[in-house]
Amino acid sequence: MKSNTIHTIGRRKSSVARVYLKPGSGTITVNNRTFEDYFGRQTLRMILRQPLVVLSETDKYDISINVAGGGTAGQAAAARLGIARALVKIHGDEHVAPADDRTAGDVLINGPTRKALKVAGLLTRDAREVERKKYGRHKARRRPQFSKR
Repeated sequence: MKSNTIHTIGRRKSSVARVYLKPGSGTITVNNRTFEDYFGRQTLRMILRQPLVVLSETDKYDISINVAGGGTAGQAAAARLGIARALVKIHGDEHVAPADDRTAGDVLINGPTRKALKVAGLLTRDAREVERKKYGRHKARRRPQFSKR
């Protein structure tokens, strides 16, 4: 029996989010808590729901998310990327090719779901990471104060 649950991963800074998406009533749980309980700030909740809002599918899927590492902002952004990837995967956007070169298994790279999420910038992994501290410096780039005498 094939499960209808989609599993994807999203990353941001040092956070990793494993997203499990299945058809349902619209409940979102993060680390076995409601997402309102887990993400205290309204902006983080908004970030998490962005892919669903863009596609107008806020009440169509049950989403379970496991996040680890980093802070709450990085975790919310990682979960957002995971949700966006899961939505593209679950829709399986079909490629509409010209009639003469259509094949039964044409699956897409640029369907309506993927395009809408891509235009909104929700499928791009933000690669910015914290730069490491170097020896002889106070932080990654901050030097000790220069003394002329």
